[in-house]
Amino acid sequence: MSKNSRLVFSTDSGRHCPKCEQRLESCSCSTDQVAPSDGIVRISRDTKGRKGKGVSIITGIPMNDTDLKKLAKQLKQLCGCGGSVKNQAIEMQTDQREKLKTALEKAGFKVKLAGG
Repeated sequence: MSKNSRLVFSTDSGRHCPKCEQRLESCSCSTDQVAPSDGIVRISRDTKGRKGKGVSIITGIPMNDTDLKKLAKQLKQLCGCGGSVKNQAIEMQTDQREKLKTALEKAGFKVKLAGG
């Protein structure tokens, strides 16, 4: 490829990273990103788009994607629920915010409960 051209869309090889233009599976720049944080981990409750079911969203953890996934797995096992990592935030399918708060404080984070 020339310097002035870049891949815009292709169905041949799947999704590509916008920075390095490699396939997402082989991209190394997306896993090294750390979410910007002010040092406070916030746990909020959300029900929008989930038919009234409560979800706890944990934001502000200064970790890359692989470490976030490991932490999410530990928290899911602690609460006995499901969850995922999306957009540098952990979404837990539970309303047990106090339990999550104590677990994150034991891990060394400063935690605040955000929202109602």
